[in-house]
Amino acid sequence: MQLFKQVQHLIKKELLLEWRSKYALNGVLLYVVSTIFVCFLSLVSVVPITWNALFWIIMLFASINAVSKSFLQESKGRQLYIYTIASPIALIISKTIYNVMLMMVLTIIALCFYMLVFDYVPEDLGLYIVATLLGSLSFSTIFTMVSAISSKAGNGGMLMAILSFPVIIPVLIVLIKLTKNAIDGLDRSVSLDEIGLLLVINVLVGAVSLLLFPYLWRD
Repeated sequence: MQLFKQVQHLIKKELLLEWRSKYALNGVLLYVVSTIFVCFLSLVSVVPITWNALFWIIMLFASINAVSKSFLQESKGRQLYIYTIASPIALIISKTIYNVMLMMVLTIIALCFYMLVFDYVPEDLGLYIVATLLGSLSFSTIFTMVSAISSKAGNGGMLMAILSFPVIIPVLIVLIKLTKNAIDGLDRSVSLDEIGLLLVINVLVGAVSLLLFPYLWRD
């Protein structure tokens, strides 16, 4: 019960700080909208495979911009204050949940604008939306964990890119394959393996975060 209350208060803190500054939401929305518009002006029309690849390139960099600030932009004073009032488990859970919510909202907005600009809808839109939500979940959990590790080292931005690369590439491969199935309109049973694999990756990353973060937080 104590852990649940701490997580609840920390998520509320994140939402209040975001509402005051609106850094992540406005900044990433501007990036997504401008990038999509530039792609449209450059390409006008694209084949479905290219359309899919462009979407994941845009969302990958959008997620890095949105989630990387989780720990990298926390001041030392704020970190010390949180250290005294909350457990490390509550902190990593609250950061992950907040980043998941943020990325899911951004992903849905980006997907709607992307389909509107290019005037293209995948054959199986429902499966494509599920895939994008799973992608935003994967990006959030992975980049939150990497951001926590990078915050304890110098040159955190560079370290975050290096650490996240070997983890995010397999996720992108699975996501592209899953969304291609949705674009081709294949039977949904064909995509069950990819969905299960993404869920397993998220569970593993979440478990590693819960195990490692308390040791990082004490440093």
